[in-house]
Amino acid sequence: MDLIEIMRRRRSIRKYTGEPVAEEKLQQILQAGLLAPTSRGKRPWEFYVVKDKETLEKLSRAKWHGSALIAGCDTAIAVFADSELSDAWIEDSSIALAYMDLTASSLGVGSCWVQMRMRKDEQGGDAEQNVRRILGVEEPFRIVGILALGMPAEEKQAYSLDELKWEKVHR
Repeated sequence: MDLIEIMRRRRSIRKYTGEPVAEEKLQQILQAGLLAPTSRGKRPWEFYVVKDKETLEKLSRAKWHGSALIAGCDTAIAVFADSELSDAWIEDSSIALAYMDLTASSLGVGSCWVQMRMRKDEQGGDAEQNVRRILGVEEPFRIVGILALGMPAEEKQAYSLDELKWEKVHR
């Protein structure tokens, strides 16, 4: 499958079968993140792989809306970065997340990027601080998001190339 086809078929999957993600597939997803380009080759990110169900449940409540799906996933990858090592830590982490998301899709693994940076929990607390506390991650590491992974229990139609918004392109 070529890259455009993978991108066309990649959809956010929020429902999972409960079947574990094969270790070799998880390894390939992590390799993709580690291969992601970074500003000046700094590689400021760190990937925290979570499989423990109790921890996944806690992470699912780290922010007010849009994170509940983490409780049902098989594996989550929290992407943190050393904000003192690179001023492009947000961009670097986002690229790594995107690479892992696309690779998951190419392997038939369902995935969903859960934004944590600049988000709040139900009481108005900082979601980033919640995740840092749950996973024991200290400053200066900051989180962009969590990639939830699992074998898909839902199918979504691929995007159509005919529906691309070409009006967004300016030449």
